[in-house]
Amino acid sequence: MTSFVLFGTFFLFMLLSVPIAISLGLAGLITAIYSPNISITFLAQGFVTSTDNFALMAIPFFILAGEIMGKGGISSRLFNLANIFVGRYTGGFAIAAVITCMFFAAISGSGPATVAAVGGIMIPAMVAEGYDRKFATAVIVTAGSIGIIIPPSIPMVLFGVSSNQSIGDLFLGGIFPGILIGICLMIWCYFYSKKKGYSGTKESFSFKKMLSALNQAKWSLLVPIIILGGIYGGIFTPTEAAVFGVVYAAFVSIFLHKEIKFRKFPKIIADAAISSVSILIIIGTANAFGTILTMEKIPQAVAETFLSISENSIVIILLIILLLLIIGCFIDTSAAVIIFTPILFPVASQVGLDPIHFGIIMIVTLSIGFITPPLGVNLFVGSGISGLSIPTLVRAVVPFFFVMLISLAIIAVIPQLTLLLL
Repeated sequence: MTSFVLFGTFFLFMLLSVPIAISLGLAGLITAIYSPNISITFLAQGFVTSTDNFALMAIPFFILAGEIMGKGGISSRLFNLANIFVGRYTGGFAIAAVITCMFFAAISGSGPATVAAVGGIMIPAMVAEGYDRKFATAVIVTAGSIGIIIPPSIPMVLFGVSSNQSIGDLFLGGIFPGILIGICLMIWCYFYSKKKGYSGTKESFSFKKMLSALNQAKWSLLVPIIILGGIYGGIFTPTEAAVFGVVYAAFVSIFLHKEIKFRKFPKIIADAAISSVSILIIIGTANAFGTILTMEKIPQAVAETFLSISENSIVIILLIILLLLIIGCFIDTSAAVIIFTPILFPVASQVGLDPIHFGIIMIVTLSIGFITPPLGVNLFVGSGISGLSIPTLVRAVVPFFFVMLISLAIIAVIPQLTLLLL
């Protein structure tokens, strides 16, 4: 009965459009009041201690670095460079947009931030080049999902903390899956553009233009190299790398690109703080929710249920993916990682799945939730930029949804893609 109260109140608040963090907290509080075995004081202490974690300090700093880079002229420089290489081919603008999203993903660690930073520049540019607005927006909205797969990734930090796995290993594991998804999206963009007659630019390749674009984008390209190289070179931890990323982003944007003035920094910091606080509140309330799940032995029950259906690892992966696809439609990615990692991780372990491989499968699956209604955060960001209605954008995204599913299937059945660099 306690479990029914917990999940019943949670979904009731969700149906009433109560924010996810508040829904989790209220569900935990009401359940604690209902059950004599759960102490409200214990839940309150768990709320504080769950956020008192050195690794979690990386989250606000990665968010701040992404905010600074997003407003510091990074997106336009990355696109100009990508467009030099692929712009003259069929669908070149769309392919360049995907490449730009992949590069920005290696800076921001966030899907919606990638859509906001790249979409504001790319969607109008693609429309001006003759692309249909629906297709242009769908490209950016979907490619923005790569923001949480190519490292650094905020959900990977949360998964690492929740499952006690190395965040550095998760970052390494996400590189090739993120690249694979980008390649699959580019292939679809090419064939769709060929069908619709979206030809490339008339400009021929020029080494002079390439060197000029490379020179303009060099400071942007160094960000993932410095951050990831520093982590894997043993120079600093992921948290320290996030701090360094903020310092580097501020220096480049103010003194080198000169596109951010000091007077804009309070607004940038405030925006990053709001995003960070919302995630940290989710972490705290989700921890209380998860504590009750553990006390009620829900993870063990889920594991037994899954294993009663089959002990075949492929079948278990399919069940987990199906569950996470549904969850991603309704629950924020950060909250989903914190709530369901303790539930599904034991199941994956019992069928012999590598923990890093499972983590990447989980995060890639939940990334699809960025483009599936009713939550679909990337859809709302893209809609705000393009002016398209959500139903119109959802229809445009459907082919990209299947491309993402194909990519996910490849990642799930070929663990070497994830584990090759470990």
